[in-house]
Amino acid sequence: MATPNAAKIKEGNLHVATSAEQIRAYRGPALFSFGFRPFFLLGAIWAAVSVPLWILTYALGPDTLPVRAGLTFHVHELVFGYGSAIVAGFLLTAIPNWTGRLPVCGAPLILLVVIWLAGRIMMLLQPGPAWLPAIVEPAFLVLFALVVWREVIAGKNTRNLKVAAAVTVMALANIAFHWASLNAGGLPQTAIRTGLAVLVFLILLIGGRITPSFTRNWLARQGGPLPEPEGRFDSVALAVSLLSLAAWSALGPSSMSGGALLVAGILNGVRLSRWRGERTLAEPLVLILHVGYAWAALALVLMGLNGLLPSHVPSVAGLHAAGAGAVGVMTLAVMTRSSLGHTGRALTAGSGTCLIYVLINLAAGTRVAAAFMEYPAQMQANYAAAVLWSTAFVGFALLYGPRLLAPRPARSA
Repeated sequence: MATPNAAKIKEGNLHVATSAEQIRAYRGPALFSFGFRPFFLLGAIWAAVSVPLWILTYALGPDTLPVRAGLTFHVHELVFGYGSAIVAGFLLTAIPNWTGRLPVCGAPLILLVVIWLAGRIMMLLQPGPAWLPAIVEPAFLVLFALVVWREVIAGKNTRNLKVAAAVTVMALANIAFHWASLNAGGLPQTAIRTGLAVLVFLILLIGGRITPSFTRNWLARQGGPLPEPEGRFDSVALAVSLLSLAAWSALGPSSMSGGALLVAGILNGVRLSRWRGERTLAEPLVLILHVGYAWAALALVLMGLNGLLPSHVPSVAGLHAAGAGAVGVMTLAVMTRSSLGHTGRALTAGSGTCLIYVLINLAAGTRVAAAFMEYPAQMQANYAAAVLWSTAFVGFALLYGPRLLAPRPARSA
């Protein structure tokens, strides 16, 4: 996701600044010079904080803390809180490369960040009448969806209209979450499934582009076989995945959606096997992309088996393979790589980054395993998974926060 070309353009005697030149002309705080900076940092901090709040509420009761951090808060904030931040950080950085248009930075980016933060406060404190959080919190995804549509259409980037559509579905699911909470109470299952399905589909769609691409770039320097080029099989795998996730979102776990999800998981496992991940063991920054994609394929399989064999495979196993595994691992994979590349660092994983990868995978594996345990082992596994999850994101904030806050180092002549 390099910045647009910096070649100068002239129309007559008038010099027209390119995207790269205007990025360099930005003089505000480095934090707001590119979308990945505030959203990756704040998203990581929120992921590290919100899960312990939920675990304390889960273990000690809903009145333990002076904030609202129960199950509804937990599932909403993983999908629509943390998930929306990382999607925004990635797309606000990738879209200028896709379209050649200027990135959103400065005051417009600050506005987006403030609206996202306001949503987190609303979900945590639930101030005022019940309708107030339902108005304020969904505003971020609605506004962000409009930004994505504007940039993709203005840039005539028709290939990524499906990305804009996915963000829109996520925004609508968030609105539906609040509407159902106000009118029906309880946990809005359909809205949560839809939001999580969008995140998984974006991992399959965008992860299915960047994983083989970055692998090919790295392996080209090593020599030997390269990932298979994108072809009809990839399109079929994505189409089956989309249809199965849509059926699961609308109908919930069932034999029909379960069978489709199982097929989708197997297809994506085969798709992943074509990308030569076994040859990337020497570079964790590339390998982790394969691991994140593998979690997405496993999540589809477990969600499918839950629909087909609900007495043997609990629903929370697939949900946490998707949320803690696919979303947690793939987002950290993208966050670390993007943060290194766009802050002028070498694209290689140091010991701290490798530790983050180990912690997030242990967190996901422990949480999925807990679904198959009995009490009290299940509770203990849940606590351990929460500690591992939060430590991974604290690690990201401590290791990458200074880089995200500082200007990109000037290139030597």
